[in-house]
Amino acid sequence: MNTKQLLSGLLVLIFSQGCIQAQDYKFLTESVTGITGNNGIEKPVAIKVIYDNYVKVDGLKSDWGYSIVIEGLDKEILFDTGTNPEVFESNFRIMGIDPAIIDFLVFSHEHGDHTGGIPAFVKMKNDIPVIIPYSFSGSFKKRMVGFGLEPLLVKEPAEICENLYTSGEFEYQIPEQALVLNTKKGLVVITGCAHPGIIEMLKQIKSDFSKNIYIVFGGFHLLQKSDKEMNEIISQMKALGVVKCGATHCTGDKQIKMFRDAFGENYFELGVGNTIIIN
Repeated sequence: MNTKQLLSGLLVLIFSQGCIQAQDYKFLTESVTGITGNNGIEKPVAIKVIYDNYVKVDGLKSDWGYSIVIEGLDKEILFDTGTNPEVFESNFRIMGIDPAIIDFLVFSHEHGDHTGGIPAFVKMKNDIPVIIPYSFSGSFKKRMVGFGLEPLLVKEPAEICENLYTSGEFEYQIPEQALVLNTKKGLVVITGCAHPGIIEMLKQIKSDFSKNIYIVFGGFHLLQKSDKEMNEIISQMKALGVVKCGATHCTGDKQIKMFRDAFGENYFELGVGNTIIIN
């Protein structure tokens, strides 16, 4: 066997092993169907902020990172876990959240300020699905299995539970997904960091779900944006039909103030301990 044949054989072996490893994980394949302009949640949904750069309620801890719990659907969702396991667990327990209620863990992207609290959570509960973008690293997927979680891979938009969806994976240098809640007033888009670009994400979600966007909140990753760039982003967000907005975590203090000023009474704060009620 010559060198060329040997290399070719090795490439085939590596590729086949990669395919086998990919097939070891299940995909979230529930299709996005039944969304219309006037349907959506029938009762209020509560979004509780567990981890954030800012604190809303005394006695809780702020830190660079992000995590929320979504309650009021037919499944309870933990979205991201912040940075520090001790801070995550402390806030989680002080806020009186029962880990037994969590049905799905969802990660927006693979950065440590969104995944670092996982060791604390799996001490409280594991043996549940963890919904992650398809392009997350193999080491991360194996780590989730080691924690006793079942990776569910996301490529396209898909239903997580009634009226809650993943946006699907945004193909970017940092693979990321957002959550999309269907309400009668429009879509509620929940982001982790919006590395692919908040406007690009909103445009794609509006197109994929064929419904107007009512609210967007989360980390927008706009720390380095100038006032001119921010004004353009805010203008585009409003042009997309966004009515209410809440910006936090990696958005930037100055940039958050600009969103607050632009949306006025339709702007809402996040911060650890806060609960946002969506009707």
